[in-house]
This record gives sequence, structure tokens and C-alpha cells, in this order.
Amino acid sequence: MAKTLLRLMTELSSRKWISRTVGAFSKSRGSKAFIPYFVRTYDIPVQEAEKDWKEYRSLNDFFTRKLKPGMRPLDLSEHALISPVDAKITAAGPISAGTLLNVKGQNYTLAELLNHSPHREKYKHGYAFVLYLSPRDYHRIHAPVSGRRIESEHIKGKVYPVNDFGLTHMRSVLSRNERLITYIAHDYGEVAVVKVGAMNVSSIQYADTDTSTWAQGDDLAYFEFGSTVVLLTQSGTFEPTPGLQPGDSVKMGTLLGRLKPIH
Repeated sequence: MAKTLLRLMTELSSRKWISRTVGAFSKSRGSKAFIPYFVRTYDIPVQEAEKDWKEYRSLNDFFTRKLKPGMRPLDLSEHALISPVDAKITAAGPISAGTLLNVKGQNYTLAELLNHSPHREKYKHGYAFVLYLSPRDYHRIHAPVSGRRIESEHIKGKVYPVNDFGLTHMRSVLSRNERLITYIAHDYGEVAVVKVGAMNVSSIQYADTDTSTWAQGDDLAYFEFGSTVVLLTQSGTFEPTPGLQPGDSVKMGTLLGRLKPIH
């Protein structure tokens, strides 16, 4: 009964107009007064930010903050695939015939996640990471590989929460929420960076809409409030780092595994 009630409340609160309202307030000058409260509530490491919190114009400005140089060293070892974000690994594993298995007890098809894009064929037997960003985390998204943008797709959708409750008790949240997908070609194939919107995430933005090539670690996009990135690797092109598993926390630049040529 309690879960049913919570699900109903989530359905009612996960409307775009609510996210737009929250987003508009978070960008207002009046929201700046909430930054210290936000810092205390989520124990945000403000010493990493490139500016003092008082220099940020609004809560949204603080939320999408950049970090001081050197705060996120990149693993630059040969053929590295790095984490594009600070996050907790919600799920990680091989894609089985086009299906992501057991993401908080649910399966997701690539067809639904990628909005039936023809690109899905490249990932049918690839590897997937589901990376959850909490309100405490740094919210900018970086290029996991060096490469060029093949295609970008924005999919309108809901704004359900992508926390443990949302992923466990709401149906197919990752495939129903708003998504901004970037397909990046690299030396050995392709990766898909699927940025999933969430409750109170008013938008997902590219750092520079004109950019079409990135060096590994370059600023790619950012969330306005917490959300999730699903990182997909093309079939036969990736070997994960041993020991990484759901529940582990990673920082942007952490080695997720190594890319390899298709045999």
C-alpha cells in the first residue's frame, strides 16, 4: 500500500510544468540564498569548486559549477574508457541480445532506451554502465573517449526520479524519461552517452552546441540537478576493469575499462 501511494505521488509530481517551475526558481537571483542550505544538506565539497559559493548568481549556477583545475585527474593509460561523471554505479554488465539486464530488478531494451535508433544494432552485445548522480555530485558530463560526434538525439519524455526508489518501483524509468543521446566515434568503434533527465531536472544542456569533436575528458554537457548517465560501448570493443560493480562510486576520469579493436 505504501509503495503504491509513493508511486502515485511520484506520478503526480513528475510533470514537466513542475520541473520547469523548479528550474525557473533555481535560476533566479532569489535562489542564491538557498546555496548554503544546499551545501549543508548534501555535504557538498565546496573546496573543489572553481569559485567561492558567494560568487555564484543562483542555485542553478552553483549546481552546474566547474571544478578547480586538477580536481579530476584523468586515467590516460592506453585505450582507457573513463567515467564521464562523478556517480554511483547503479548497474554494469554485458548487453544481452539488445537488452540491459537487471537494472534495479528491471530489464531495458536498447530499442526503447535509444528510441528505436538504427545505432542500437551496434550495441546489441556491447557493455553498459548506469551511472547515478546524486545531488551531492559534480554535475558536469565529460567525454569518456576522444572522438567525434556522429549524431545527437533529444527525446522528450517524463521526469521521473532516477534514484533507487524510482528505478526499482517505477516502470522503465530510463526509457520513459527525457534523454539527450550523443553517439561518439572513436578509434575502435562507437560509444553512446545517454543523459537521462529526472524529477526537478529542468533541462540537459550541451556545454557547447557547436562542438562536434572532443578530447577525452573535455566538457560535454551538464545536468541542472541530479540524474543518470547510461554509457554504452559497441559490441566487441570493450573490456571492463575487474572488480567494478554496482554500488561502487566513481569520479570523472576513473578508468572503467579498456577499448579494443573489433575482431
